[in-house]
Amino acid sequence: MNEIETLVQNLWQALQSMGLLKGLLFALFFLVVWFLPALVALVANRRHAGKIFLACIPAIASWIAWFALLAWAATGRYQQWGRKPVADEPHADPQR
Repeated sequence: MNEIETLVQNLWQALQSMGLLKGLLFALFFLVVWFLPALVALVANRRHAGKIFLACIPAIASWIAWFALLAWAATGRYQQWGRKPVADEPHADPQR
């Protein structure tokens, strides 16, 4: 437990020694990286952007989940390009 306490104290001292501008830039950079899958989804997967944004909140605790969200956000448009629009697909009902 002593190593963790030392690590937390060192981190706290480093954050305190930062100036206000550096602290704000660090926080902005952290938030951009945290919500990078949501930002990518705004461009590549708009249909699921809201879901990806909400999933980003707990995903910071797991790098695997964060990378999975990034992959989901980036591949959305490519999956849609290969499909036909719903109106063009043949329906099971021949009367339509």
